[in-house]
Amino acid sequence: MQYTYQVLPWYRSGLFWRTFFLLSLLMTASMTVWFASFKVVERKPRAQQVSAQIVSIVTLTRAALTHAAADKRRQLLVDLASNEGIQIYLLEDDDRIIEPDTNAFFQELSVRVRQKLGVETRFAREVNDESGFWVSFVIDADHYWLRLDSDRIQDETGLQILGWASITLILTLIGAIFISKFVNNPLSQLSAAARELANGRTPQALPEEGPREIRETNLSFNQMVTDLARIEQDRALILAGISHDLRTPITRMQLEVEMASLDDAARTGMQSDLAQMDSIINQFLDYAKPFEDHTVVAFDISEICKQAIVQYARNEDTEISFDLESELLMNGLEIEIRRCIVNLFENARRYGRSLNDDKLRLHITGKKVFLDEQSRIILSIRDFGPGVPASELMRMLQPFTRLDIARGQANGSGLGLAIVDRIVKRHSGKINIENHRDGGLDITLSFPPAR
Repeated sequence: MQYTYQVLPWYRSGLFWRTFFLLSLLMTASMTVWFASFKVVERKPRAQQVSAQIVSIVTLTRAALTHAAADKRRQLLVDLASNEGIQIYLLEDDDRIIEPDTNAFFQELSVRVRQKLGVETRFAREVNDESGFWVSFVIDADHYWLRLDSDRIQDETGLQILGWASITLILTLIGAIFISKFVNNPLSQLSAAARELANGRTPQALPEEGPREIRETNLSFNQMVTDLARIEQDRALILAGISHDLRTPITRMQLEVEMASLDDAARTGMQSDLAQMDSIINQFLDYAKPFEDHTVVAFDISEICKQAIVQYARNEDTEISFDLESELLMNGLEIEIRRCIVNLFENARRYGRSLNDDKLRLHITGKKVFLDEQSRIILSIRDFGPGVPASELMRMLQPFTRLDIARGQANGSGLGLAIVDRIVKRHSGKINIENHRDGGLDITLSFPPAR
C-alpha cells in the first residue's frame, strides 16, 4: 500500500476555517463595494466644493492684481506666495506643460471651473518642471498661470476613508475569528466526541447549553452514548453469563471423556471438539470485553510482533520474513494489541497457507510514516495464500463471518478479524484488507504513535 501526503485547500479544511474565510470574503466585498459607492457619491459635491474654492482664489487674485497700483504689484505677489501659497507666472507659448490625470474627479472639477472662468481656462500638474496645481486666467488680454499646492485639491478625504476602512476591515477579520470559534466550538466538541465513540471509548458528556439547536443535539447525543453504554454492558453481561453456563457442562464432559472407556481416536476427537468449543467461548468473551481507559500505557508494537514471530516460526511448516523498525511506540492496552497480532497470525495459519505445499509463509513489515498530515505507525501482515474475492473483502470484518469457499474449510467462530477490527478502533487506528498484487492477503494496521 502506498501512502501519499495531501494538502487540503481551505474550502475542504475544517469548518472553522471555512466560516472564517467566508466571513472574511463577505466583509472584504462589502467594504470594497461601500468604498467604491462612497467615492462615486462623494465625487460630485467634493468637485463642487474644490471648484468653488479655485474660482474664488483666481477671481480674488485677478481682482487684486487688476486694482493694485503698479508699484505695489510685486509686493502683492510676494505676499500671496508667502502667506497664501499662491504663485503667479506669465503664461508663455514655450512653457513645458504636463496635463493633469484625466480621472473622473478632475473631469467634474474642470467642467465646473471652466463654467465660471471661461472655456479657454487651462490646467496643468507641472509647468517648466515645477509641480503643483496650475490654472490659467486672463487679465487685459495677458495670460497668467496661477499655481497652488497640490494638497489643496488632493482627495485627502478619500485617503482618510481608505485608512479608516482598512482599520475597520482588520478589526472585522479579528471579530470573524472569534465569531467562527464561537459558532464552531459546539460542532468541534461534537465531532471529537463522535470520534471517541467511533474508536470504542465513552466520551465525556457534552454541555447541554447554548442555542436551542445545539442544546437539543447535545442532549440527543448524550442520551445515545448512555444507551450504547448500557447496551454494551448488557451484551457483555449476557455473553459472560452464557459463557459461564456453557463452561460448566463442557468441563463435566471433559471429565467424563477422560474417565470413559473409549478408544484413543474417539477420545482425541471428542477432546478436540470440546477444546474448540472452549476456544469459541473465549473469542466471545474477547469480543465483548470492554475497553479500560485507565490502563493505557506506551509500548513497542514491533517487540510484540517479534515475540509472535518467534512463537509461530517454531513450526516446521511456517516461514516468516520481517522488516520491522525498532521502537514503534504507541499508546494503548498491550494485552489487546498482542491479542490482535496473534489473531492475525492465527487467521493466516488457518486460511493463508500456500496452495502448492500447504506451508504458511508470512511477510511482516512495520514502520513509521507521515500520513494525512500526521505521523502514523503502519504494520502490514501478508500471507501467500489463495486470497479473497474482492467482493468479500468488506465482509471479513463483520462478526460471525466465515468465507469458507474462498479460504478453505476450517473450524472457527467468525470472530477473529472482527475482534481485530474492534481492538484497532479502540486504539484510534484503521485497518485495511486487500489482495496483494503478487498473491495472498495483505492486512494493514495504522495506529497513532505515542506522544
